[in-house]
Amino acid sequence: MQELSLNILDIAQNSIRANASLITIEIIRSVIDNKMTITIEDNGCGMSKEKVEQVINPFFTTRTTRPVGLGVPFFKMSAEMTGGTFRIESEEGVGTKVIATYVLDHIDLMPLGDMASTMVTLISVNPEIDFIYRYRYNDAEFTLDTREVKQILEGLPVNSPDVLVFIKSFIEENTLQAEQQELK
Repeated sequence: MQELSLNILDIAQNSIRANASLITIEIIRSVIDNKMTITIEDNGCGMSKEKVEQVINPFFTTRTTRPVGLGVPFFKMSAEMTGGTFRIESEEGVGTKVIATYVLDHIDLMPLGDMASTMVTLISVNPEIDFIYRYRYNDAEFTLDTREVKQILEGLPVNSPDVLVFIKSFIEENTLQAEQQELK
């Protein structure tokens, strides 16, 4: 995968297949600490310790459509290639948390990519699932919570075209604003 947002999309799809009703995606970029941490957490069915060990193996997948599962191994590799770390915390019946930490100034750091489009894709195809997207750049932070959006919409579908345009713009504008805070 050419950008991390596609890895995030793939991991979030795993959460959807695990019957999650709430998926939190958090990106924390700290120039001072020279690291970026990406966390994807869900309240899905969770996994046993043995299954957690299996999912980092590219030759293991629970999907019947293909014989390999590369999403988690690629995500792990992308973090470790930068000198970062990767771990999965999971409990059956509770959910799963995937945490990848990257060294920001490493030559092998892939670009984050288009997180606004990634979130719009997830929300548009899965309107029944709640998503929290949190982005922090140094001290500037914003959060998009579809539960709050749905409350404001008063019955208008969260995946209606106008709402998706708003969500995409909200993420793009707030990301830019957070990253420009550093320049002030």
